[in-house]
Amino acid sequence: MTANLSNPIILYDGVCGLCHRFTQFVLKRDRKDQFRLASLQSGFADRVLQRHGANPQQLDTVYVVLNYEQPGEQLLSRSDAVVFVLGQLGGIWRATAAVFAILPRWLRNAAYDLVARNRYRLFGKYDTCLLPDPKYRGKFLDSFQ
Repeated sequence: MTANLSNPIILYDGVCGLCHRFTQFVLKRDRKDQFRLASLQSGFADRVLQRHGANPQQLDTVYVVLNYEQPGEQLLSRSDAVVFVLGQLGGIWRATAAVFAILPRWLRNAAYDLVARNRYRLFGKYDTCLLPDPKYRGKFLDSFQ
């Protein structure tokens, strides 16, 4: 499991309980070994976000980086990122993504923002970024090695 420039990269809040659950959800269902991950608190995420004009200190969203360091590099955020991830997981998750994608972006993002504002209270907050399970460490682009 090495980083491949064509792998979609999920950037997530490493101290957020909901984000931790989301990454665990993805890791367990990523049967094609396509996703790579990095916490928003990492230097890796900082560089990517600055390149796209996003604020690296803003930790209330999840991002997906497509075509990392390639001419067509793209940054998806908030509900667009979640819909993309679900769609790539296949099966019932692809169908779920299709249903969410039908909804107007403003409505999806309003729901996303409501959860994001309350995520620490509802799902908890850790003092530090959690270390990934050793069997998944190769999927993380942070310095856990």
